[in-house]
Order: sequence, then structure tokens, then C-alpha cells
Amino acid sequence: MEKVVQFVKESYGELKKVIWPSREDVIGSVKVVIVSTIIIAVVLGLVDVVLLLGVQVLF
Repeated sequence: MEKVVQFVKESYGELKKVIWPSREDVIGSVKVVIVSTIIIAVVLGLVDVVLLLGVQVLF
């Protein structure tokens, strides 16, 4: 039980050292992820359409 208490104390101490991002930083990161996801989805969709047309032309 002593090790568990020591672990909790050390974990709490480490969490005090963490520099948490600001709300603006988190919002900015979320925007980047959403825009990147949309761009990749569009590119993959275009590749899919091109490959589909290529297969239809061959067969």
C-alpha cells in the first residue's frame, strides 16, 4: 500500500510540472486537424474516382 501512496504523490507532483496548452492553442490545433482531414478525404475521393474511371475504361 505504501508504494501506491508514493506513486500517487509522485504522479501529482509530475502533473504540477506539466505546461497545459491554452484554450486558443487547443482550438487552433483542432482547426488544423479538421482542415487536414477534409483535404485528405477530398484527395482520396478524387483518387478513387480516377481509379474507378480507369478500371471502367479497361473493362
